[in-house]
Amino acid sequence: MTDLTTTPSTSDALPLQAPSLPRYGTIFAIVFAIAVGALVSMVIGAGSVAALVIAWLALVVALPLWSLAVEGGRKAVDRVATLLIWSTFGLAMIPLVSLIYTVVSKGSGILSGQFFNNSMRNVLGEGGGIYHAIFGTLIVTALAAAISVPIGILTAIYLVEYGKGKKLARVITFLVDVMTGIPSIVAGLFAYALFVLIFGPGVRLGIGGSVALSVLMIPIVVRSSEEMLKLVPDELREASYALGVPKWRTIVKVVVPTAIAGIVTGVTLAIARVAGETAPLLIIAGFTTDTNLNPFSDRMTTLPVYIFQSIASPPGLYRQEYEDYAWGAALTLVTIVMLLNVLARVIGAVFAPKSGR
Repeated sequence: MTDLTTTPSTSDALPLQAPSLPRYGTIFAIVFAIAVGALVSMVIGAGSVAALVIAWLALVVALPLWSLAVEGGRKAVDRVATLLIWSTFGLAMIPLVSLIYTVVSKGSGILSGQFFNNSMRNVLGEGGGIYHAIFGTLIVTALAAAISVPIGILTAIYLVEYGKGKKLARVITFLVDVMTGIPSIVAGLFAYALFVLIFGPGVRLGIGGSVALSVLMIPIVVRSSEEMLKLVPDELREASYALGVPKWRTIVKVVVPTAIAGIVTGVTLAIARVAGETAPLLIIAGFTTDTNLNPFSDRMTTLPVYIFQSIASPPGLYRQEYEDYAWGAALTLVTIVMLLNVLARVIGAVFAPKSGR
């Protein structure tokens, strides 16, 4: 009779750890794929792009097959999925990195104190700057934010806190969705038509540009703020109501502070979205080479319009100088947008609810 209590020998015991590739197996596979891509491209006389494609194909084939032979089918499928995810991420990063590299390499050479302190008044070649365009961008965008942020946040509060199940809320939501998809030039035409009714034909005002940008900002602020307010747990509202706190005070003291980090992020994204608009500002704000700090009087130039005019209508003898101005203005605009995003993260971190309060 067989003794069932006999302990199996060490040679018969199952392994405690599944077989796996070496620690640096992925790196070895990448190096192998690069070598294959370089070798094949040299043989067929292809360029660097073809070499990268061949290397990627070699990696996608070689690493999963190696994993299948050593680790089994499930791990091989996991490695295929991981390769595809990283590949799509790298593919998405190519235009971003290329854009940043191009703007920095072509725009950094023109940056100087003179470039930031001078306008283009009476300038045809060297000696010009973007002083007037920087202030125009800041003023027009700030006024657009001053118009859009209160309207957008209050609309979102109504939709989430007061409009549930009401027909008016459904109509507002539909109109916001429609406004989100309207072309920017339509916003410029709307602002132009509005100011023509007030001031007459041919009007060009900085505040008109702010109104046009606010048409584009409001739906973004509404949707982002609405989603953030919806994330606030109903338990917080109910706890406040249970203490006898009025609804308006609950919204001001509980709901909005809880969602403020996300709301600020949405507002900043909306500002960054409209800061680079050109078409509506060309229609209503116009273009000038002089510095105008009064948005209620005459034309006002912004950085996007400055870039467009520098490329589209440069003086024939100074085309290269104006192209340099355009790249420098583009780098400045990208920097402003980046600083806005950093500021949004800082504000969100400062005003976000802290644990333990």
